[in-house]
Amino acid sequence: MKKPEEDKRAKFLKIYANIPEGLREDIMVVIDKKPYTWNISFIEIEGNTLLGGKILKVLENMELI
Repeated sequence: MKKPEEDKRAKFLKIYANIPEGLREDIMVVIDKKPYTWNISFIEIEGNTLLGGKILKVLENMELI
């Protein structure tokens, strides 16, 4: 059985795969007053970092995943 965190990661990766390359440099989330693009978010989430977990939590609160 998948963990809820893995489900969130999978949802994000599916969304990311469908984002046109030109939009991946757009800011998608701000955490601690720092902006993060789709590309940076992908790297953090794919790497399963602490920041990636924070990004997933924000996206979940925004009901994007």
